[in-house]
Amino acid sequence: MLSTKTLCTRILAPVLFLFALLSGVVQANDKVYQQAWNHIADGALIVDVRTPAEFAQGHLPGAINIPLPQVVEEFATRNIGKDSDVMLYCRSGNRSGQAQKALIAEGYTNTFNGLGYQGLMAHKPQQ
Repeated sequence: MLSTKTLCTRILAPVLFLFALLSGVVQANDKVYQQAWNHIADGALIVDVRTPAEFAQGHLPGAINIPLPQVVEEFATRNIGKDSDVMLYCRSGNRSGQAQKALIAEGYTNTFNGLGYQGLMAHKPQQ
């Protein structure tokens, strides 16, 4: 039989570690959302790389919808300058991260992954 102290250590230590780890992730995301809003305030092109259906359900003001599979081709078609300030976002940050990598591979030099729509809206600066 395990002592109460041993039992608490075996249970609480991993829980506290997980809490500390998640707190760091949340703080890191908070910083990314703040940076994304700074890019927007500075006039960045806002690109939502979700599907048109997701975009229709809600999007950032001023955003254009270019779904991930078309992002590189559409940037070229729209003659978006390779040095343009671009803030990308999606639902979670995964697709916008993929879009950012694809654009960087094509020579775009000023892209920013703003992560997810809900997080951006939750961190929208007060007007």
